[in-house]
Amino acid sequence: MKIPGKIRFIVLISSIILLQNCTKAAEGSNAAPPAPELPVYTVITSPATTYQEFPTALEGKNNVEIRSQVDGYLDRIYVEEGSYVRAGQPLFKIDSRSYGEQVNMAQANLQAANANIEKAKVEVDRLQPLVAAKVVSDVQLKTAKANYAAAVAAASQARASVGNARINVGFTTITAPVSGYIGRIPYKKGSLISRTDPSPLTLLSDISEIYAYFSLSELDFIAFQNKYPGASLEEKLKNMPMVDLVIADNSIYPEKGKMSIVDGQFDKTTGAISVRAVFPNPQGTLRTGNTGRVRMPQMLSNAVVIPQESTFEIQDKTYVYILGKDNKVTSKPVKISGKTSGYYFVSEGVTPGDKIVYTGIGNLKDGVSIKPKTISSDSLLRAKPL
Repeated sequence: MKIPGKIRFIVLISSIILLQNCTKAAEGSNAAPPAPELPVYTVITSPATTYQEFPTALEGKNNVEIRSQVDGYLDRIYVEEGSYVRAGQPLFKIDSRSYGEQVNMAQANLQAANANIEKAKVEVDRLQPLVAAKVVSDVQLKTAKANYAAAVAAASQARASVGNARINVGFTTITAPVSGYIGRIPYKKGSLISRTDPSPLTLLSDISEIYAYFSLSELDFIAFQNKYPGASLEEKLKNMPMVDLVIADNSIYPEKGKMSIVDGQFDKTTGAISVRAVFPNPQGTLRTGNTGRVRMPQMLSNAVVIPQESTFEIQDKTYVYILGKDNKVTSKPVKISGKTSGYYFVSEGVTPGDKIVYTGIGNLKDGVSIKPKTISSDSLLRAKPL
């Protein structure tokens, strides 16, 4: 059957149109996607304060184990666990009856010794005129004088026994040596107390000031010595700025602390040296045994600042994407010397004036072109201060 020419012409035109559409679709599928528009930040320098943190264990100014200096039954407990006491306040009472009797016995012995002194003195007085008249030998007088001296010595010994007995009676009332808070009391009324007990009656903590002990490595200690002015270590500590204490809930303790002492030598096992910071504790909110972090400030006059959102990590190294020619990005490692809550301070890797991608770096790769959207450094710092 012969196809009319008109139909053949229509089929030909349709084929040409279909071929053109397929070609355009293929070209469209191979076209590169448009460059992403990403914010770009210019690296600047700025005065800033960075912090170095050290784990610390807190102790009260005085932590005193309260122990009995005499043996006996615990007669009374005057305080409650956790209560605040003042220096000199009674804490415990040991049964004092046996010690009171010891005082009575010692006083009786002293009276007897004093009577022996009188007796010996009478003998000396009796013999002296007889020896002078040569009625009796002077040997008897020398013996009488020796007996008198022995009686005086015995009286002194008896007097010391009275004093010692009275001291023991005083020890039966145990008072607070310092002001502070009472710890746990493991003994109860009626317990037999001994001077050799392994556990104290309680622990008394003076927490008017809190000592925060932490360790510096040898490198940190050398950096500390080089950082602050002063001819001696004591002068360097005085010139050091106040430090902060970050407590367990990551909040900053409201009182500032002062560095006060450094240990005399490095620990041979850890290679570190112990340091102490002192914090006022007027409200008693900190207690012995608390933990935290001492935060030491470091003033930087011209710190290279980059936002933390502009960084990413690969194998413990921190990188940024730098904007280069033709708006192509290149990853570059940076060395972090400090940080705040939102920024890093960089010592190596970027310099002031470099342009880095601020956010949206999750899908970037080296060599990718972007459409930069410049962000003002001043506006960024105003929106998110250092």
